[in-house]
Amino acid sequence: MPLIVTPGQLSHRAELYHQLGQLTAAGLGLVNALEQLQRHPPTRSFSEPLRRLREELFKGCTFTEALQHTGNWMPAFDVALLEAGEQSGRLDVCFRVLADYYADRARMGRQMMADLAYPAALLHFAVFIIPFARFFTSGNLLGYLTKTFGILIPLYLVVFVFIYAAQGRHGEVWRGFVERLVHPIPLLGQGRRSLALSRLAMALEALISAGVSVIDAWELAAAVSGSPALRRTVRAWRSNVLAGQTPSEAINDSGIFPDLFANQYAAGEISGKQDEVLRRLHAYYHEEGSRKLHAVAQWTPRVIYLIIVLAIAYHIVSFWMGHFQQIQDVMGGF
Repeated sequence: MPLIVTPGQLSHRAELYHQLGQLTAAGLGLVNALEQLQRHPPTRSFSEPLRRLREELFKGCTFTEALQHTGNWMPAFDVALLEAGEQSGRLDVCFRVLADYYADRARMGRQMMADLAYPAALLHFAVFIIPFARFFTSGNLLGYLTKTFGILIPLYLVVFVFIYAAQGRHGEVWRGFVERLVHPIPLLGQGRRSLALSRLAMALEALISAGVSVIDAWELAAAVSGSPALRRTVRAWRSNVLAGQTPSEAINDSGIFPDLFANQYAAGEISGKQDEVLRRLHAYYHEEGSRKLHAVAQWTPRVIYLIIVLAIAYHIVSFWMGHFQQIQDVMGGF
């Protein structure tokens, strides 16, 4: 996988899953669908991994095993979701879910980049123009470069590190650290958690409907959620659930699930309508999480723009106050 994932690369992955979903839903076998995509991939870089996938399937591997043998070409979240799809017999549905997920991420990425273009241009203008007056009077080029690139280069590094750290391809320990760091942030933490619950509910419904045992279905669905906290919590249930505790009791004891999720799941467990309840939870949390993350994508550039404008205003006011103070000092000398 590339060092930094761009909106264009997210769109390519969305197109890959979209085509796989269409081909498999139309009744084409997975090997033949991969062959079709290998001939006309969304991007040339997908051709070789698709070829390796087909080879692994010809060797007798399951689709999940074939994905794992291709290295880190496919994120762990994708592999977990597709494993759930393979076990539940709903690979086409999982392909569509992944296509929508990556298309939405690409759309939000493009929106944020477009909204940040003007604040970024304004920031560069301010960084170069504010110290220019002193450079014009002193002629100190080294001081001017220090005050401009000395600000921009560290800023570039901070932005690069932030983007790299936010990529979802890192190990579970790092993702858990990022999850704890982001959780208290308004909208962003809530949106991520809602989408994780949405994915968990979707995978859980598919796995239970396919006859997978409850504890195995929960553990796999927790991996699909993409949340290390949820995955750790569900892993800790195994001994209690095997000893006779129901999942709804484990949910209430964990304290990590929202009351709405816990109450709805308990109602579905009692009524025997878990599939309906989980589908409703998936739809609700997906809508809630998407709405909050889209709000983050809209407001982040505005907040950055406001900070830049305030910083420029502060420098302008400071410059003129210093200028008037010098005039007063000169006038006071006469």
